[in-house]
Amino acid sequence: MPQTSLPTIAITSGEPAGIGPDIIISASKSEFAARLVVLADPTILEQRAQELGTQVNINILSSVDDCPEHESGVINVFSVKASSRVNAGILDVTNAPYVLSTLSKAAEGCLDGQFDAIVTPPVHKGILCETGRHFSGHTEFFQNLCDSPQVIMMLASDAMKVALVTTHLPLKDVADAITPESISLVARGLNKDLIHRYGLKQPKILVCGLNPHAGEEGHLGKEEIDVISPTLDALRKEGLNLIGPLPADTLFTEKYLKDADCVLAMYHDQGLPVLKYSGFGNAVNITLGLPIIRTSVDHGTALDLAGTGQANDGSLKVAITHAIEMANNAKKA
Repeated sequence: MPQTSLPTIAITSGEPAGIGPDIIISASKSEFAARLVVLADPTILEQRAQELGTQVNINILSSVDDCPEHESGVINVFSVKASSRVNAGILDVTNAPYVLSTLSKAAEGCLDGQFDAIVTPPVHKGILCETGRHFSGHTEFFQNLCDSPQVIMMLASDAMKVALVTTHLPLKDVADAITPESISLVARGLNKDLIHRYGLKQPKILVCGLNPHAGEEGHLGKEEIDVISPTLDALRKEGLNLIGPLPADTLFTEKYLKDADCVLAMYHDQGLPVLKYSGFGNAVNITLGLPIIRTSVDHGTALDLAGTGQANDGSLKVAITHAIEMANNAKKA
């Protein structure tokens, strides 16, 4: 890695037929205090820039160490070759290995110190699974590659940060997954990364109940009494600043959020709809609990927008900004 105080951030290409190339090209025209290395096939970026009718200067790196500080309008590319020509909006399974290769190279580069963080544009899970390799998402991919026992999904916008105890589970399975062990693992990991990745001394974390009105003293469910409250009490004795369990329908109000650092929701659709309503397109998806820093956009591949010039690069710019902030805090820790 270059001897510099500026972090080196790897940006993967995402699904090449989607808006990944579009938003990379667009975001490159913004200012960032970092070295940004895009792992992609430069031909794809050149072709997409032509389709978008925009000028971009692509600097192909012979080594990551050669990457200069980001300059507006310049994309520093570490070349990874695609298998086939890419047509905007049209998926091609033959390019799935290319997508997976960019993810692997980025993660391995973080683990060996070449990169300080990874930023991921959206991929298409279905086309990756068509290769015969199960791909449930970036989070699980990096968890397996890094051999991490516990990862935490957190989304952040200007208004709030929301982390999840459970992620992609059917609603009928959520209550059984809310255990003292699952709450404790996530709460400890969240607290640790808010300190080390965001520089917070003692994060204040609001914790949702599982049931309506946080169980209404057991009349609407007893998980708060039997599981959540005793677990939070034990974690507070460890020094964690946890408030709750609170009713989710009132927790997401200014009264509670104004002096909180993060919300810990029990399940996916308890916390994320509120955050996405308040900041969709300008929010960031962050994977905590990994030995590396990884941020991502909050949206999908948007195949219908690829090559049209209508894709919004806001979430990618926020993801890059968060990655830089977290990398800088990690250097200080």
